[in-house]
Amino acid sequence: MSTPSDLRTRKRLATRRAITLAADRLFRERGFEHVTVDEIAAAADVGRMTVFNHFPRKEDMFFDRDEEGREILREALRQRDPAISPIETLRRLAHRLVEEQAPFVQFSAGSQEFIETVERSETLKARARAIRDELAGVVAAGLAECTGRGTDDPAAHLAAGMLLSIWSVAFIEAHKTFRRDRNPKEARAAFLALVDQGTIGIKAAMAGTPYA
Repeated sequence: MSTPSDLRTRKRLATRRAITLAADRLFRERGFEHVTVDEIAAAADVGRMTVFNHFPRKEDMFFDRDEEGREILREALRQRDPAISPIETLRRLAHRLVEEQAPFVQFSAGSQEFIETVERSETLKARARAIRDELAGVVAAGLAECTGRGTDDPAAHLAAGMLLSIWSVAFIEAHKTFRRDRNPKEARAAFLALVDQGTIGIKAAMAGTPYA
């Protein structure tokens, strides 16, 4: 039998899911900038404050997998094999996510529509840049934690900044490849090739640190 806590959790997740589904549908139909929070609340059959309880900003409804992505990065570093360097662990994570066809690294008509929506909105582009910077902070903290260094270690922040820059370029170029050829396999290969190439550079730059 479910405990009251389990029931509350399921209800909360169901409400959050209803909000994201309604928001996604409206964003696709009318564009992000032309949809209000009140309209999303009405479409999800919840109150305005309920929406804000789940998503502090309208942009967060668009990037609704943001926290999931952060946790994947944290867990990869927390659970890494001590025989494998943190930077190599994250390179292998990229390959695993592609192999599993994780939503973060899908290159398809649906993901292309997602990218085009971002490109049409200055608000979403600004939030995407902010998320990239926040992810760099998550990675820096994870690198420091898994090697026993302080979170203010400049080498950890340097490695994290380079890694996020490389993954961002790889992601953008892979979508360009898909846009041109409409071939998901080639797009995935382009993404991983750039991640691999960039990782070589990070390892060289971080030589002599516990991150490489």
